[in-house]
Amino acid sequence: MLDLIDTHCHLDAPEFDADRDAVVARACDGGVHTLVVPAISLDTIPATLAMRQRYGCPVALGFHPIYERSHRDAHLPALQALIEAERPVAVGEIGLDFFVPGLDANRQTELFAAQLKLARDFDLPVLLHVRKSQDQVLKQLRRFGIRRGIAHAFNGSPQQADAYIAQGMKLGFGGNLTFERALNIRRLAATLPLDSIVLETDAPDISPEWAYQQRNEPAYLPRIASLLAELRGMDPASLAQATSKNARAVLDLPAMKD
Repeated sequence: MLDLIDTHCHLDAPEFDADRDAVVARACDGGVHTLVVPAISLDTIPATLAMRQRYGCPVALGFHPIYERSHRDAHLPALQALIEAERPVAVGEIGLDFFVPGLDANRQTELFAAQLKLARDFDLPVLLHVRKSQDQVLKQLRRFGIRRGIAHAFNGSPQQADAYIAQGMKLGFGGNLTFERALNIRRLAATLPLDSIVLETDAPDISPEWAYQQRNEPAYLPRIASLLAELRGMDPASLAQATSKNARAVLDLPAMKD
């Protein structure tokens, strides 16, 4: 049985409302025993916390940059109180998105900085959204001395990857690497130090090639892991063991029960 950790899964998303129990069961049957669920806004945090209550999922609490228009300054003290009360494994999903048109870069940066300060104050890792913003995110990590976290769905240059690793970040790989045309992602996943890599799905988004334009789900992670193992010339069990060890180290997750 594989021991896999999906380090980024929006299990609380409404796309799973109709069959969430079955989604979790399929994941467990395939060896995906841990699903890390990040919040995206203050309004969704109750649903995120419900995933921990119902399925034992580790959770991250934070405000996603794409929804910067819905985040208010008054939400930040509420987030701080929730982090203190609920003790999530990370602050997330936070970061910068300079790909989606119409977003306010300055507002995103303000919110990101405020949440990095919370991560620093609570000594928590971060789950990072990094889209066309690798250098800017790294600048803020350095500014606040953040040296633990995961850059989710990483797609930067080899030099940027090295800089994130030097900053203490793990790099998340998932469905994107299943596409043959994703040459940069495949090259990174195949050549980066193994101890810098974690696995993820970002379900219900970033579906793998075989489920293109369909709902993604954590049960696809074993097949993603097998492809990554093939790219690296490893057997899937060893790849699963190594990436799960990395995830446990950065997020301080408990060891798998026998």
